[in-house]
Amino acid sequence: MTMNNSYALITGASSGIGAEIAKKLAKKGYNLVLTARRTELLENLANEIKQKHNINVDLISKDLSKYEAPKEIFDFCEENNYSVDFLVNNAGYGIKTSFHETSLEDEEDFIRVLGTSVIMMTKLFLPKMIKKGNGKIMIVSSVASFAAPSAIQPLYGPIKTFMNRFSDSININYKHKGVTSTAVCPGFTTTGFHTASGVQEQMDRVPKFLVFTAERVADEAIEATLSGQRLCVPTKTYKFLVFMIRNMPQWILSLLGKILAPGRYNQ
Repeated sequence: MTMNNSYALITGASSGIGAEIAKKLAKKGYNLVLTARRTELLENLANEIKQKHNINVDLISKDLSKYEAPKEIFDFCEENNYSVDFLVNNAGYGIKTSFHETSLEDEEDFIRVLGTSVIMMTKLFLPKMIKKGNGKIMIVSSVASFAAPSAIQPLYGPIKTFMNRFSDSININYKHKGVTSTAVCPGFTTTGFHTASGVQEQMDRVPKFLVFTAERVADEAIEATLSGQRLCVPTKTYKFLVFMIRNMPQWILSLLGKILAPGRYNQ
């Protein structure tokens, strides 16, 4: 076990992109703090990583829909003297029901996990990064942040757009102090996200050339963050699509959305 107290902290680490990021950072020699709601999955991942790599792995099970969770995670790191130099804000999910059917409480939880908790986690860990003159922040966003409004999960894209702008603001204010933030915007990725979010049927209708593995996304996300890139859109396919999205008229984008992602843009 390494004696270095420099850590990467990963939210939503129990599966999908978060778990792959954890494995790849461990391979690079980072100590890890893993957090998510599902303790058993975190424990299994921690054990798997510790068997393969000579690093320290700790975990804390927290639900980021709870207001106090970011502070509790921060306090856990402080109490254990874990210096977090690489913060991965990855936790996220989708809401199954239509906007008009979802309770205010569910919408508030959703905004907290995808938005407010990201701001709180960044705000808590940022001061020590500034003091050390070194820090990497990854905010896992989505290609949905650039896309036309969706007929399902209507809050998802707007919150991710907000997160892109927030990440940019961190760069503008703190890059000269040695801290950079990277907004990672993957497209369709093979994870448990779509089943849990109730949109697996729509996901199954997406053309296979638009679906990539969580491992591929994690690889590109980590390298982009380590190099201090402002924005990372994993894979050439999605880089091209985002370029099109940014430069095409809205009506063409809506038409393409209906063709490439059936069910998401059909009224």
